[in-house]
Amino acid sequence: MRTLKRLIYLSLAGLLLFTGWLAYHVNASVQLPVVPYEFSITSGSSLKSVAQQLADAGVLHDSWSFVLLSRLTGVASSVKAGDYEITENISPAELLARITRGDINQSEIRFIEGWTFSQLRQALNEHPGLRHATANLTDREILQLIDATDTAAEGLFFPDTYFFARGSSDVEILKRAYRVMQHHLHTAWAERAIDLPLADPYQALILASIVEKETGRESDRRMVAGVFINRLRVNMLLQTDPTVIYGLGDKFDGNLRKKDLLTDQEYNTYTRRGLPPTPIALPGLSSILAALNPAETDALYFVAKGNGESHFSRHLTDHNRAVSKYQKR
Repeated sequence: MRTLKRLIYLSLAGLLLFTGWLAYHVNASVQLPVVPYEFSITSGSSLKSVAQQLADAGVLHDSWSFVLLSRLTGVASSVKAGDYEITENISPAELLARITRGDINQSEIRFIEGWTFSQLRQALNEHPGLRHATANLTDREILQLIDATDTAAEGLFFPDTYFFARGSSDVEILKRAYRVMQHHLHTAWAERAIDLPLADPYQALILASIVEKETGRESDRRMVAGVFINRLRVNMLLQTDPTVIYGLGDKFDGNLRKKDLLTDQEYNTYTRRGLPPTPIALPGLSSILAALNPAETDALYFVAKGNGESHFSRHLTDHNRAVSKYQKR
């Protein structure tokens, strides 16, 4: 009986000592090799492998106490993949909390208003933090991959800054950018001005892309859209240079010539009436809103002043005078 009691006392004493040691061990500061210390957890990694990785780097005294702590706290299966950065000494318990919460150091990519889809794809392919699953796919294959029913990719992706965990697939970025564009476009379509000569949201997207390329000045967007809406209403040629340039593709050398305006092709709005067959760039939200809520104006012409602003005219004679003043001086 005394032997049993002694064993119980010894066991309790040992348990208390172990508990105290473990509590001290997991709350003492880790030793960072460098500050800040960066490390990555790949998708599918177990906490055991992560603990060994950190122990091998000298961050943890050992891996087994870290694993034991994760099991005692019930978070052993909750490790989150991503890039992590530690800027100060923390305890193993705090480190465990970070990697199970997913306090990752995010990467980012930015798509710029006015970019073509080709430029967007180049940015994706050149980003070192992404997995490039689409690099060898055609535009049509990419659309199928993101479950888009459209036949042309141009203009379908919203220009914005997108954050992601390092190692994410470029497919996920494209899906997000596509969903955001669909949301903005259909929300704006539901709140559009009445009696617009636009058959559907896609035509609005085409017009918005033209507005995006025609002016970078916020105060001019609705007026520019108003001019194009007026021309569409009276079946007048849009005569917008950016569509011609887009249609020329790689043949455009930076100088738009008269022969380019006279040579018919599907994006030449000097030879074909109505909107071109697809958008010509990524329109931002301001251009989308302008296309669907244009300024009420009787202007049919505009010309760039050279300072970022545009001059608007109702009659061709006034327009030609403005062209002489602002572009031929």
